[in-house]
Amino acid sequence: MYILSKSTFIRGVQCHKSLFLNKFHKELKDKGSYSQEALFEQGTNVGTIARDLFPNGTEVSNKDNFNYENALLKTSEILKNTESVMYEATFLFNEVIAAIDIFVKNNEGCYCYEVKSSTEIKETFILDAALQYYLIKNSGINITDFFIIYINNKYIRQEQIDINQLFIKKSILAKVIELQDSIQERVLQLKSVLQKKECPSIAIGLQCNDPYPCDFIGYCWKDIPKPSVFDIANLKATKKFELYSKDIIEFKDIPKDYSLNQNQWQQVECELEKETIVLKPEINEFISELKYPLGFLDFETFQLAVPSFKNSRPYQQIVFQYSLHKLNSKSDSLEHMEFIAETDGTDPRVSFIKKLLSDCRCLETILVYNIGFEKGRLSELANDFPEYSDEIVNIIDRLKDLMIPFREKWYYTPAMNGSYSIKVVLPALLPEFHYNDLEIKDGSTASNVFSSMIQGTFKGDSKKTKTALLEYCKLDTLAMVKVLGKLEEIV
Repeated sequence: MYILSKSTFIRGVQCHKSLFLNKFHKELKDKGSYSQEALFEQGTNVGTIARDLFPNGTEVSNKDNFNYENALLKTSEILKNTESVMYEATFLFNEVIAAIDIFVKNNEGCYCYEVKSSTEIKETFILDAALQYYLIKNSGINITDFFIIYINNKYIRQEQIDINQLFIKKSILAKVIELQDSIQERVLQLKSVLQKKECPSIAIGLQCNDPYPCDFIGYCWKDIPKPSVFDIANLKATKKFELYSKDIIEFKDIPKDYSLNQNQWQQVECELEKETIVLKPEINEFISELKYPLGFLDFETFQLAVPSFKNSRPYQQIVFQYSLHKLNSKSDSLEHMEFIAETDGTDPRVSFIKKLLSDCRCLETILVYNIGFEKGRLSELANDFPEYSDEIVNIIDRLKDLMIPFREKWYYTPAMNGSYSIKVVLPALLPEFHYNDLEIKDGSTASNVFSSMIQGTFKGDSKKTKTALLEYCKLDTLAMVKVLGKLEEIV
């Protein structure tokens, strides 16, 4: 029987309270997001592909239907062989259990490989591996070396995936051995936490999001008012918790001599005074530079750890959708154009480019919200498809950022709560417009949903979901139309 697993060990190291709640009060967990599911799915996919580095192995345990007794027995039996490759080989010691992604035994020794979908080795990966080493070593097996396998983000795919180029293998054996004494201590400590009758009393802190966002934040943070010092824009987390530790939580409690910058004090004072800031000359100048026909453009992208298309990199943001609203003049009626890629596995980028160039050809100014994103994606397209580069650069030259009046605080109202995201600005200026009624409400969900669709792992109604994606992206550009109209009305 086991008390701790690899995942609960990492959870407990992050926070004893989270470990206890996860064991005895799972009903208090935050509802899982689609983004979290997608990250888990992507990690599983990367792990499966990495097995091809060590082919013809035996799958010891099934994560979806885990039976630890069978997994331990099967691992023990296969270890009797002179040579073997195991996927999810399972080890138990001191009431702690873990499965290693790839375990290789040959004439030279025993080798462990943990596969990560990250593009770098993080400290928590080494801690994770150190626990596995602890279990395997104390099961009577000498480990010759221990590797992390992770993604090479410099790799550019050609016709077929080259897994030897896609993955990097790096030994972390020395670091893992260094941690063995602390692993033993932590195991004893975490087991004692789970033997207590009462939940540990631990205040919220930096550990709530480091190294992973905790899924009990909703429960532990339920008494934090809105707004609070945690809502001050661009204030470091360390400073927020510094204030919190002194019982300075609400804006009214912040000392007048506290070191906030001008924008942060502006946010605090606007909230306390319920005051709206409008700098009409600056807004007027911004509006006067817009030329008709005027476009309002927004992109959606998805990222894959394992690139699906020729001439693409791991985690490259691949454009798959856009919405474009168009006004020929201030008095003309609004037109709308859009694009969404097929989900048959074909590269969407050339189709995207061709329709975008056609739809944007007559526009003088093209408004986007947060210009760095659209400009970055267009620059990548120009680089990856040089035959279209001149026309793409021409679009870049016509872009203008509608975020500027809000980022520069030419317009600020307390309802924006320190943010200048379009999803906050829109209802702050026009309360009747919001994203609440949409099936897909944010770009992260849109990205992850489409990623699942193109990989063939999506389990929902694809036709209905495509419609939801179009509605979401359309509202992003309609929001820009409405926000610009409100600015014009204000000045």
